[in-house]
Amino acid sequence: MDKANQHIILKTQNLSIGYKSNKNDIVIASNIHIELHKGELIGLAGANGIGKSTLLRTLTNVQSGLNGKIFINNILLSDYTSGELAKTMSLVLTEPIASKNLSVFELVALGRHPYTNWVGNLSTEDIDIINQSLELTNIETLKHKKCFELSDGQLQKVLIARALAQDTDLIILDEPTTHLDMYHKAYILKLLQKLVKETHKTILFSSHEIDLAIQLCDKMIVMTEDDVVSDSPCNLISKGVFNTLFPEDLIVFDKHTGSFRVKK
Repeated sequence: MDKANQHIILKTQNLSIGYKSNKNDIVIASNIHIELHKGELIGLAGANGIGKSTLLRTLTNVQSGLNGKIFINNILLSDYTSGELAKTMSLVLTEPIASKNLSVFELVALGRHPYTNWVGNLSTEDIDIINQSLELTNIETLKHKKCFELSDGQLQKVLIARALAQDTDLIILDEPTTHLDMYHKAYILKLLQKLVKETHKTILFSSHEIDLAIQLCDKMIVMTEDDVVSDSPCNLISKGVFNTLFPEDLIVFDKHTGSFRVKK
């Protein structure tokens, strides 16, 4: 790993995630130790219901952890104000956008909100950053279209451009390939890989496209019923981690091809 990648963007120490109740805490996963470095593409994988969304909500301060610590740029997550956090971390969630009547440019411009004055006026620098974000995501030709005119794949690229315009060290995406066909799933994840290389930002995404993530990611976080493991895809394969994701009665992981196949 080169020096640029040694800077730790996000780190957890003995993190436990879950939900608080009146009687007992409901623990989904515990003893989570992960490190995300500058300029890495990281995929978060696991079976349905294993807790991927809960982990992302905890890492992004949407909900509190049950125990342990989360650091972003060596500062406790709980010490950030909302304004400071918006300049450090940007999110691309699965929820529908507020108004599809916005143009592509207007939606991407919302990423500059943490930096604009109270009136929301865009400076020349803001406009330059917005246009650069449109260029990086290959959607310059769509800038004047309304969002309701876009396909799901185009809209996903617009949301990624908005996160780029926010100009944060860390971008977190919750299942960015949902509702996309096979080609556009690969396109979006390949785009994220390109953005990491060109911008040196750290991008973490959750996905069910495990085969694609294995091919494209620098690192993966894999959640199983027993553990949360973080390592390079090659090391995770050699450790047999992917073999434990699903019951073996139907699908198995082929370590030679790095993919899952239906059991005959």
